[in-house]
Amino acid sequence: MAKEKELSPKNNLSEVQDPEEIVIQQKEELEDYSEEVPEVHNLIKRNTSNASVPVDQFDWDAFEKESVYDTEKSVIEDQYIQTLNKIIENDIVEGTVVALNKREVIVNIGFKSEGVISINEFRYNPELAVGEKVDVYVETAEDRKGQLILSHKKARSLRSWDRINDAYDKDEIIKGYIKCRTKGGMIVDVFGIEAFLPGSQIDVKPIRDYDVFVDKTMEFKIVKINHEYRNVVVSHKALIEAELEAQKADIIGKLEKGQILEGTVKNITSYGVFVDLGGVDGLIHITDLSWGRINHPEEIVQLDQKINVVILDFDDTKKRIALGLKQLTPHPWDSLGDNITIGTVVKGRVVVIADYGAFVEVQPGVEGLIHVTEISWSSHLRSAQDFLKVGQEVDAVVLTIDKEERKMSLGIKQLKPDPWASINEKYPVDSRHTAMVRNFTNFGIFVELEEGVEGLVHISDLSWSKKVKHPSEFTSIGENLDVVVLEVDQDNRRLRLGHKQLEENPWEVFETVFTTGSVHEGTITNFVDKGATVTLPYGIECFVGQKNLVKEDGSAVALEEKLPFKVLEFNKNSKRITLSHTRIWEQESKKAAPVKEKPETEAETTQKAVKKLKANLEKTTLGDISELAALKSEMEQNAADAD
Repeated sequence: MAKEKELSPKNNLSEVQDPEEIVIQQKEELEDYSEEVPEVHNLIKRNTSNASVPVDQFDWDAFEKESVYDTEKSVIEDQYIQTLNKIIENDIVEGTVVALNKREVIVNIGFKSEGVISINEFRYNPELAVGEKVDVYVETAEDRKGQLILSHKKARSLRSWDRINDAYDKDEIIKGYIKCRTKGGMIVDVFGIEAFLPGSQIDVKPIRDYDVFVDKTMEFKIVKINHEYRNVVVSHKALIEAELEAQKADIIGKLEKGQILEGTVKNITSYGVFVDLGGVDGLIHITDLSWGRINHPEEIVQLDQKINVVILDFDDTKKRIALGLKQLTPHPWDSLGDNITIGTVVKGRVVVIADYGAFVEVQPGVEGLIHVTEISWSSHLRSAQDFLKVGQEVDAVVLTIDKEERKMSLGIKQLKPDPWASINEKYPVDSRHTAMVRNFTNFGIFVELEEGVEGLVHISDLSWSKKVKHPSEFTSIGENLDVVVLEVDQDNRRLRLGHKQLEENPWEVFETVFTTGSVHEGTITNFVDKGATVTLPYGIECFVGQKNLVKEDGSAVALEEKLPFKVLEFNKNSKRITLSHTRIWEQESKKAAPVKEKPETEAETTQKAVKKLKANLEKTTLGDISELAALKSEMEQNAADAD
């Protein structure tokens, strides 16, 4: 361009060898400035008269002596310089885009040459056009090639923080270039500063693919600035929320309960489906998607699917709309045929299990409850999870049905005969069986003979000889136990069982073995309050009090010590034997000790004297008075000697 070079004939002559071309070029350069500098017209007329002279007749001496650069050089330079801006390096100026292509942008800042800037520095503004004003940073007014070096990126960076704060204060809408993805959102170039765009602030709709926004330029609002760390948070969602709020208010104002609308599935969660009704969202709860039970809404709808929904309820204040999908079809209970009645065997799928029972779906939207007591004939109550699993196909009998209340009760055990109907034939009295231990109580053991048939073995019917304090000492839950039927109560569904009755009563024999006064060897097996447990031959356990455990040398008895015991009492009815070890050595000590006459005590002497006196009084006469007096004196003398 003409402005990029000074009018220097010497330079031109060195580059172009043809003098005619040199003259023409000088003329063109001067004409470019003729409109801005009127004095140039006169110079052109005065110094281009030789342009039409042939080359061989051109006067080179006159040309050099009367050159415009020699005569009017200072005037031309002054006029030319006045047309240029004063450029200071490292300063920010405003320029105009005069040309652009896919690689470069040409910017005119009023200097003698234009600056060339890479198009990459304008990525944030894909709508850049010729004539647009831009800020540029002057790096070098003229490099070694005479080129003006400008930078738009540096200019934006130096002015960006002030512009960002100004846009934030004025709540302005700005443009930004989305550079890349990051954790939780996107990185946006705003005025040369990297700002954070949270994923939730990209759009009012949930974003499933963030990559589609990379390398795009969008409008944003600055929602937060951290001046300490110079962090900026922007939002695109904020630009459309105000418009959406107005749309929501308009749409909600036209809604009516029961109204059917078309919507698009916007988002699917575990608890329901969000549907876009054209600017406002509504929620279909998972329970309103289908009359039947479902595990997840994806079983019914898909993203971006067009569906018809009915408005169940809405809240003008909170802008919430409750929608329904299943309400568009009749309730299955209303179309339930007469083929399902009490006693009908139906097939269904277990959809929900609770401790008290299981819900079985007989038809889509028609469910029945199988109570845990109706699963098995067993009276030993357990959780329904012990019998059934979700998704399991089962057969059941309809026990009750109420179409108005939409309730149905089912039973599984009714598919099998009641074991108590033939209990007397299957488990007669005195019959022997093997049962499984189900539960313990303080008074006995509950055992199960078969599913639905349980009986009680009282703690007193466990052993003839062993004293059982708790059933856990005798057996364990889950083990098998041989029993004999003692009593059957069909009406109350009870069985009394026994274990010790499997053997004959040994106490008939014990009565002849452990007779009163007999001595037997016993073993100290346990210490209890006020005594110890002693085991005799044949496994008989007896309680011996502390006073009957005293040894002859006074030492205490030890556990597992064997000692002789004497039977003090045998009671067959109460199955009790009273023992004593002390009595054995006490009796032996009495036998070994010599018999000594005890001295007569004063009381005994007086008693004898009284008896003698009474006997004599019965025979006394008046003549025996003297003998009585002598006897009295003798008694008094004996009493005095005793003192």
